[in-house]
Amino acid sequence: MSKAGFDQQAMIDQFAQAAAKGSEQLRKSVHDATLQALQGRELSLKNIRSVVGQVTQAASAGAASGGIGASGKQIEDMLDTAVAGMDDALLKAVEANRLALQRLVEQGVSLRETQLKKALGDLEKMEDTMMAAVKKAAGSAGDSMAAPWAQVLEKFDVSGTKTGAQAAGTVEALVGQMQTAMRDTRAASIKAAQTLAESYTALVSGVMIGMSDALRQGAAEKPSRKK
Repeated sequence: MSKAGFDQQAMIDQFAQAAAKGSEQLRKSVHDATLQALQGRELSLKNIRSVVGQVTQAASAGAASGGIGASGKQIEDMLDTAVAGMDDALLKAVEANRLALQRLVEQGVSLRETQLKKALGDLEKMEDTMMAAVKKAAGSAGDSMAAPWAQVLEKFDVSGTKTGAQAAGTVEALVGQMQTAMRDTRAASIKAAQTLAESYTALVSGVMIGMSDALRQGAAEKPSRKK
């Protein structure tokens, strides 16, 4: 068991059995291992980078050993499946961030708050963090894995990841929700100010009426006193 919180040798063995078990089982194994490792630590970009890098290293080693006698396309497919499995796991990280941010928004935290700004920024960087970690680990996988990795990485560079798409949608939705809340708050404040102004005007008018009544009453009493 590695410090990343998953069994690297077990993952390597999954690649050796990939031909018999199929790509979906391999994808699920990578997903489960990545998710388990992420759940065992703080969900920060630094830790995501570390976990993805180590899972990628294990995937490279597994594809190299399990792909003995396999064609370049078969190895490429295994690596593609591994990245897809990590992508699936990071979707859970995006959802965890969405739920936490939603709670902050419901508690009235605004876009001006440093904590919220950082959280939204980290969410936007999740795809870049993931792919940078994959590319770094793939770069150290050796010459035999260079060509398959190049094909896989080119594909994800063009199509992007589900993590990136969901993170972008989450940020857009939350920012829109907060802006709506701010507009509603401003509208409520303006309405309250108008109500206060109207109340103040009525209050002043009432005071003026009271003063006028008092003056008239005083004027009426003065002649009676002279008698």
